[in-house]
Amino acid sequence: MDDLRDKYMGRITGATDEATLEAVRLEAVGKKGEIALKMRELGRMTPEERQQVGPALNALKDEINTAISARKAGLEDVALDERLRSEWLDVSMPSRSRRPGSIHPVSQVMEEVTAIFADLGFSVAEGPQIETDWYNFDALNIPGHHPARAEMDTFYMARAKGDDRPPHVLRTHTSPVQIRSLEANGAPIRIICPGRVYRADYDQTHTPMFHQIEGLAIDTDISMANLKWVLEEFCRAFFEVDTIELRFRASHFPFTEPSAEVDIRCSWEGGTLKLGQGDDWMEILGSGMVHPKVLSAGGVDPQMYQGFAFGIGIDRLAMLKYGIPDLRAFFDSDLRWLRHYGFSALQAPTRHAG
Repeated sequence: MDDLRDKYMGRITGATDEATLEAVRLEAVGKKGEIALKMRELGRMTPEERQQVGPALNALKDEINTAISARKAGLEDVALDERLRSEWLDVSMPSRSRRPGSIHPVSQVMEEVTAIFADLGFSVAEGPQIETDWYNFDALNIPGHHPARAEMDTFYMARAKGDDRPPHVLRTHTSPVQIRSLEANGAPIRIICPGRVYRADYDQTHTPMFHQIEGLAIDTDISMANLKWVLEEFCRAFFEVDTIELRFRASHFPFTEPSAEVDIRCSWEGGTLKLGQGDDWMEILGSGMVHPKVLSAGGVDPQMYQGFAFGIGIDRLAMLKYGIPDLRAFFDSDLRWLRHYGFSALQAPTRHAG
């Protein structure tokens, strides 16, 4: 036993790397190691010999394993010290030159839109991206059988088996912020609600996550004429054209009545989009007068107040204004794309509307 202990303790102490140490371990206590072979000999011993040799072999095995673990930890410390010495960096030295960063088109357009609506008297409201089924659907007069509530269109949060609480979803629009704002502040109110929204869709013009901004104006004497004026002023300021013509088409949204899709006059002559001229029309947003049930869900008396709401895709606005062909490229994290379409930090949006 003493000879085995001295033999392997010396080799463990002299090991200079983990590979050598592992070889010693296998030779000593591995399945075919010297100590393992000694233990197999116990079966040929008398009971009295086994009582004496067995515990001694187990103690030797434990001692060698402990020594190997300690040596391995020591080698790891030495390797770490060497790495720290070799990777040492003087942080006081001048840094290498770097290119200036770029502002993402979505961030730029979000700021532009916010600045325009701020000049029109709208404040900004925000809310959670994970919403209850009630705020995202029920409070907005979206019935249970509506296709938007199907799992193929909406991202529902996982629930534990037997959990009977109302489900939560990744919000499909920023309209829940309107309900929360009405609950908190009542009417009259004039807000925009920008933010990320989520829908199970993916192609050249749709992504599972995108950005949307919705507007809400509630008062005692608001009409569709006010909605038309606000949207015209916004489009004139955002697209930076003097002549804007909008067309309202009757549509249906559960949360507005009457509802309207809004088209803008445009031209595609020569493959270039020009707004405010030509004989073509392009849909840009949905809008309408807020449904009385939505007002009631927000704690507002629909007999006293009325108002309008609208929703615009921020990513779509960026594509139209800056000629970006594919929505999916917004989220590819391609620095070449960002350097091409990005904005300087000094290009801060101003309040364009007058």
